[in-house]
Formats: sequence, structure tokens, C-alpha cells
Amino acid sequence: MSGNNSSNDLRLGFLGVVETADAGFVGGILVTNRLGRPLEFQCTTPVKPNRTQAILYGPTLRSFLFGELIGKTLHERLNAKPHLLLVNQEELLSLREHVTVPVACLRAGDEQRELPDETQLTAGRDRMSFHPDHGEDRDAAEELCRKIPADADLCEPLDRVREALEETLGSSAAA
Repeated sequence: MSGNNSSNDLRLGFLGVVETADAGFVGGILVTNRLGRPLEFQCTTPVKPNRTQAILYGPTLRSFLFGELIGKTLHERLNAKPHLLLVNQEELLSLREHVTVPVACLRAGDEQRELPDETQLTAGRDRMSFHPDHGEDRDAAEELCRKIPADADLCEPLDRVREALEETLGSSAAA
């Protein structure tokens, strides 16, 4: 049990979705240790909603696709489950309704000022917010974030996810 309390055992999940011009949406999740070293990577095949789905889901379509369809699927596939999931797309916060770990959305400079201080948390060099229906996530994440180095750039692994997805899409298009 003490293994989960060790800083070295902390696993962070970085989840992102990219939209392609013709294939639809592709998601990827990178699980790292607290220092950003990769432990596992998973990605989806392209998901393209049809016109009927777009009509029926309306403004909730992206939230459904990103959180329930793509995010939930990726999380379920993981062998190395993260203790905290980090995203930078608001629609991915809906994933919290389908997983038991805190999901935090990293915020850029201007976005930080738009939120009340009590809904935000600082980890490394970044600020994050949480799903409005899961206020307990902030407290759980605060404990986990103590294990993250103060100079950590939590946005950088999300760039790696995006680049890996773009590379995968480029490779499959060339094949």
C-alpha cells in the first residue's frame, strides 16, 4: 500500500484529441511517471460522426465524442492506469463522468483569470481546473500534485500526444 504514496509511483495521464480534415477525430493518451518519462501510449482509430449523430447530439457532440467515446475507450485500454488525467480541451472534462480518477484541464494564461481561485490548482508551472460536478477532485489532485516537480511543464506531454497522433495519421495516410 505504501507504494502508491511514493513519488516515484505517481502516474500521470495526458489525453488529447485531434481533428483531421477527412478522417474525423483521433485520440491519444500518454501515461508518464512524475518526471514525464513514458510508461504507456494508446491511440484510437479515427471516429467520424455521421450527419444524424451531429444533428441529434447538437452542441454536446464534441463532449460525447471526446469524453465518452474516445477518452473512456483509451482509459479502459491502459495497463498502467494514471492517478490523475490531464487534458487541455474543455470537452475532455466530461470523461470524469466515466472514470474514477480526477480529470484536470490545464489552463493557458488568460483562461486562468476567468476562473475562481478555489476551482483552480497549480502544479509545476501550470494551473488546472476540474469538472464542476466533482469538486472533490481538486483536493485529491492537490495531494498528488505535491509529488510533481515545481518546474514541471505539464503542457509539454500533451504536445507529445498531439505530435504522436499526427505522426500516426501521417504514417497511415502514406501506407
